[in-house]
Amino acid sequence: MSHKGHRRPRFKLLAAVSALVLGGGGVAVVAGNASAGQDGRTGQVTATIDCPDVGDRLTSVPDQARGEVDENLAQLDVQVADAYRQLASGQVQGKSQKDALLGRLRDQRATTISRVSDAIGRSSGRPEGLDKLSGCEMKEAPAAQDEAAPDAAAAAASGPEAAARSIGQKGGPARSDFVDITKVKPNVRTPAPSGGASKGSFSSECGRNENGHFNPDNVIVAPGVSNGAHHMHDYVGNKTTDAFSTNDSLAASGTTCGNGDQSTYYWPVLRLRDGRAEKDAKAPGGGQDANVGTILKPKQVTISFKGSPVSQVKAMPRFLRIITGDAKAFSNGTANANASWSCTGFEDRQLKDKYPVCPKGSDVVRTFTFQSCWDGRNTDSANHRTHVDFADRNGRCKKGFTAVPQLVQRITYGVAPGSRIAVDSFPEQLHKPVTDHGDFINVMSDGLMARAVGCINSGRTCR
Repeated sequence: MSHKGHRRPRFKLLAAVSALVLGGGGVAVVAGNASAGQDGRTGQVTATIDCPDVGDRLTSVPDQARGEVDENLAQLDVQVADAYRQLASGQVQGKSQKDALLGRLRDQRATTISRVSDAIGRSSGRPEGLDKLSGCEMKEAPAAQDEAAPDAAAAAASGPEAAARSIGQKGGPARSDFVDITKVKPNVRTPAPSGGASKGSFSSECGRNENGHFNPDNVIVAPGVSNGAHHMHDYVGNKTTDAFSTNDSLAASGTTCGNGDQSTYYWPVLRLRDGRAEKDAKAPGGGQDANVGTILKPKQVTISFKGSPVSQVKAMPRFLRIITGDAKAFSNGTANANASWSCTGFEDRQLKDKYPVCPKGSDVVRTFTFQSCWDGRNTDSANHRTHVDFADRNGRCKKGFTAVPQLVQRITYGVAPGSRIAVDSFPEQLHKPVTDHGDFINVMSDGLMARAVGCINSGRTCR
């Protein structure tokens, strides 16, 4: 799939209290009745509307249909948002009203999904099975650990900003989303290197986002869509990345990396749930999308590329796009989840679906280990996943894929023991730790990439 110079008119999706999930899947949430939570305590539960993720099912979208498909996927998210607002406002009561809400949502989604199929069908074969993805269902999940948060309906009467903060407080994380790292058993397994392993490494020192580059865009998943992520991203590297970036603009941009690496590295911010109003408290991606609290600045960000335990690596193509993890793993399931939470001094214990509670003097660590096998042809794919893959448990790439330098991002935060933290998320994902994810666009020059590959393959440590 090509991304050369593509630029579409700005497509804004702004809502005072939104529950938008790029790709047309999502979980809309509202506080429900008291019951026993998954952590064994009795407390509030959260009602959810769980919709299939249409975008994740698209394995082939012609370039000429991409713009229309993206806009219709975004419209699916608007429809989920509308259902969310009705639930959050208390307008929907009882089984019959909830069933009617799901019926209206199903009909809206069916029409929009048909437009997605039509757009693809005009340029290639019409995709099969999308029409089966219109139906949604209600589920329950443990409510936020802050059970003293104000009632959403009462907050709504005070205005949309107060309602957003209330829903953000009630929308997770739950007590059951945290675990004492000292009580977790070591679980990290590293494949033993063979004689042909590439044992070197290459690092880019790109800072900790000292220049304050934040936005709620996602140029990989939602090019041309303002607030396409509906959560705030932290950036290092490329200085100009936003929803409207193109290959040409990325290549012309400055960088925070000391070696000239123009690549863009970004991930959701981590917040302290301290009740304070952050600068984005009234903004899309922040308070308007129920992401509340103080944004934590990383203590350290490490960007490194390593080799394969079984072979040499080949150069990544410029403008290769990789997403690791799944921002919608709470509703989609864990098939694409790749979150890794830990604490300094305990990094042989990685958590996939829990936040760590670190002992005094230990920092919270997020580690993003990216896919290291490439199909040798495409810099992206329709669902942004099938052009790259992970090696198997022994470090080998599957047939048709070749090993490339493996990006590992390690981010640490100083967090006082017992502090409430939450990763930014789509509101309906309840700030679950399993939704953590990282994004990368390779904008290294061919010369810098060749240097990185040479260092890795020869066993040297370079930066």
